[in-house]
Amino acid sequence: MPEDFLPFFREDTTVSMISSPAAGDSQACRDSHRDFLFPCLLPLYSEPLVLSSAQGVWVKDLDGKEYLDFFAGILTTSLGHRHPAVLEATRRQMEQLGHISSLYIHPNQVEVARKLAEISPGGLKSCYFTNSGTEAVETAIMLAQMYTGRQEIIVLRLSFSGRSTVACNMTGNVYWRPLPSSAANIKHAMSPFPYRSPFSGSEEELAERFANDIEEVIQTTTNGKPAAFFAETIQGVGGYIVPPRGYFQRAARIIRNYGGLFISDEVQTGFGRTGEKWFGIEHWDVEPDIMVMAKGIANGAPVGATITRPEIAQAWTAKTISTYGGNPVSMAAARATLEVMQQENTPRRSTERGKQLRQGLNALADRFECIGEVRGMGLMQAIELVEDRQRKQPSSAKAMELIEACKKEGLLLGLGGLNGNVIRIGPSMLISPDEVSQGLERLERAFAQCF
Repeated sequence: MPEDFLPFFREDTTVSMISSPAAGDSQACRDSHRDFLFPCLLPLYSEPLVLSSAQGVWVKDLDGKEYLDFFAGILTTSLGHRHPAVLEATRRQMEQLGHISSLYIHPNQVEVARKLAEISPGGLKSCYFTNSGTEAVETAIMLAQMYTGRQEIIVLRLSFSGRSTVACNMTGNVYWRPLPSSAANIKHAMSPFPYRSPFSGSEEELAERFANDIEEVIQTTTNGKPAAFFAETIQGVGGYIVPPRGYFQRAARIIRNYGGLFISDEVQTGFGRTGEKWFGIEHWDVEPDIMVMAKGIANGAPVGATITRPEIAQAWTAKTISTYGGNPVSMAAARATLEVMQQENTPRRSTERGKQLRQGLNALADRFECIGEVRGMGLMQAIELVEDRQRKQPSSAKAMELIEACKKEGLLLGLGGLNGNVIRIGPSMLISPDEVSQGLERLERAFAQCF
């Protein structure tokens, strides 16, 4: 990874016992973070932010400075910080019953499962709740292997699947893989990345070429009997990679021709984020066999979910338990979040605000040569920064410079891409037109200062 992409840490790692930081003492908090947390937990910025409070799309740091949050805790505070309906639902549930484990049934869990079945594509109906996207991914992979009686999984390069051993092996990005590969049953196909494609041709031709690589991987690196093809519908950490239209139809057909299942990862793309539809895969008219969700499902509460058809769910016959999965309080947050999403029609809102956002980003691309491409769907938009538009050379240095300038302007954004050169934008889906305009104005000022 380029050195200027890595967030900055102080070299002195000597542990010193200090008192708890008081309000406004952000440097003491940064020192404590350095002393008592794993150094692999790398915050953004040369001087990391210490956040203390938030409301809607606005957050404050410990020193009282306010920021417009255009990244929503990695696309997680889907309704904005401290949404009153979610706050009230969780408070009420905490007063009644806080924890029971999955050994017991609770109305919130049943109702969230019913709501997910209601909005999920096709026959997806049976749910399993966990605490995170990583666990949802693990559940889906194990279930596919049980149902098919097979072991090999096809995933994509540039993907990110989580931080467990299996999820790290699935991840197709070297910087998020802390150990050498230990899973021979996981094979990586080419990322369907039009901007950096080694192929030329129309969108349909690119879709076919990328999908054909899945079949070649099956034919050359597996025993020809894969359990599943697993893919994010838009690759998030990879830099908001939107596949060419037709890719997923071909990919699903290929994996099914070989007797495997198609698993759609909607951890970042779910619940209207991509506009028009509830889930990203619906844009391509493909019904997955299994779907995984997390992040925005509960507006920040720890919830992961795996949903599938009943006949696939029945393949899991061994005992299983999740101590915190389906927790009444987390489910209360998810239930309230889903209700607000349906009331507010987040797919429609993401479409409308996404068009406004994209128009502003395209205007910046017309003005600044360092923008190689603007891409995304709905309220999941990205800017890829390059040294040279013609050669498309990634520029992580420009991305870090811009991120720092945006911080000074009071705007929080994310980073992504293999080279850390992609600016990721994904605010609350309830963001207002005025707040989108304010964010674009701050972003424009940051660009003008840097480039």
